[in-house]
Amino acid sequence: MKFLHTSDWHLGRAFHRVSLLGAQAAFVDHLVETAREREVDAVLVAGDVYDRAVPPLPAVELYDRALHRLAELGVPTVMISGNHDSARRLGVGAGLIGRAGIHLRTDPAGCADPVVLADAHGEVALYGLPYLEPALVKDQFDAERVSHEAVLGAAMDRIRADLAARAPGTRSVVLAHAFVTGGQTSDSERDITVGGVDAVPASVFDGVDYVALGHLHGCQTIGERIRYCGSPLAYSFSEAGHRKSMWLIEIGAGGALTGAERIDTPVPRALARLRGRLEELLEDPAHAAHTDSWVEATLTDAVRPDDPMARLAVRFPHTLSLAFEPEGREEDSGASYAQRLKGRSDQEIAEDFVAHVRGGGHADEAERDVLRSAFDDVRTDDSRQETHR
Repeated sequence: MKFLHTSDWHLGRAFHRVSLLGAQAAFVDHLVETAREREVDAVLVAGDVYDRAVPPLPAVELYDRALHRLAELGVPTVMISGNHDSARRLGVGAGLIGRAGIHLRTDPAGCADPVVLADAHGEVALYGLPYLEPALVKDQFDAERVSHEAVLGAAMDRIRADLAARAPGTRSVVLAHAFVTGGQTSDSERDITVGGVDAVPASVFDGVDYVALGHLHGCQTIGERIRYCGSPLAYSFSEAGHRKSMWLIEIGAGGALTGAERIDTPVPRALARLRGRLEELLEDPAHAAHTDSWVEATLTDAVRPDDPMARLAVRFPHTLSLAFEPEGREEDSGASYAQRLKGRSDQEIAEDFVAHVRGGGHADEAERDVLRSAFDDVRTDDSRQETHR
C-alpha cells in the first residue's frame, strides 16, 4: 500500500512579506498530480495545514480546492491539526467531509479511531493523532504529568490497545505532530516547549509500522519507520540548504517498509544567504548565480555603507533581508537584537534578561521554575481561549 506523506503546508504564510499563495497553489497542483500519477492509496497530511488559527480567506479557498480535488480523484486523505491550526475550526464538518474520503482528525478523543484501508495483504489502520497541548489534554488522557512525552505516550497507549483488538497482521500508520528527539530544527517552527522540554523520544511510537510526522520543516529520518517529510516550501532563510519534498512510502506484507522515495516539490525561487562587505557582494562573480534568488545579505563593513539595500537590489533585485555584523567588533556588540535572539527559546530569553538586569547574576533553579511555569500558563491560556472561540 502506497502513501504520500506531507505536512506543514502553512497556507496563508508569507516569506518576508512576499505572498506565497501562488507557490502554495503550485504545490497543491503538484500534490494532486503526484497522487494521480503514482496511484497512491492515501494522502497523509501531518498537521499545520494553515499558518495561523484564523487564516486569511484566500488560504481557506486554496484549502477548499485542495480537498475537492483530492476527493474527486478518489484518493482517501487523512489530515490532522498541528500547533499552528485551530483544531476546532479545521475540524468543522469532519463527519460530512469524511463521506467524501477526506478524514479530518482534530479531536484528541478520536485518536484511536482509525481510517481502515485494505489491499491484497490485509488491512491497514491509519491513526490520526493531532497536536496535543499537554496542559489541555492531560486529564483527558489520564497522563501522569503535564508534558509532551506523557500525553503522547498516553495517546499511543490507546492506539496500541485498539490495534491489539484488531485482526492479527493488521498493519498500522500513525500521523503525529510533535518534536521527536533527534530532529533538526529551523527558524520557522513555533516553539512548543512545555516545562522546559519540547522533544519526545522516538520510543513513544513503538509498535507502529510507520509514523508520518509533522512540525519540523526539514525532511529527515528519525528511524527507518519514523520520518518527517518537512514543509513543501521554505519559510525562513535557515532552510536555504533544504531539499523540499514529500515521502512516497510503501508498506508491504507484515508491515515491511518496502519503499521510501523522496519526491521533490516545486521551488518558487532559490534562497541565498550572502555575507561580506558590500562591494564584495556587488562585484564578486561567484555570486552571479544568486541574481534571481531571494537573498539574505549580512554586511560586514566596518562602517555602515550608504543606501545598502538600494545598491544590493541593483544586482540582487529579490533581496528580502539585510543585517549588519561589522568585522573587528566584539561578538555581542556587533550583533543586532534579532541576531542575539535568533534560535533562542522564550525561556532562554527571559533567563538572559534576568542576568542582564542583575549585571550578570543568573536565575537560580527556583526562579527558572517560576519562569517556566509562567510561559506554560500563557501558552495554555492562549490555547484554551482559541478552543472556546
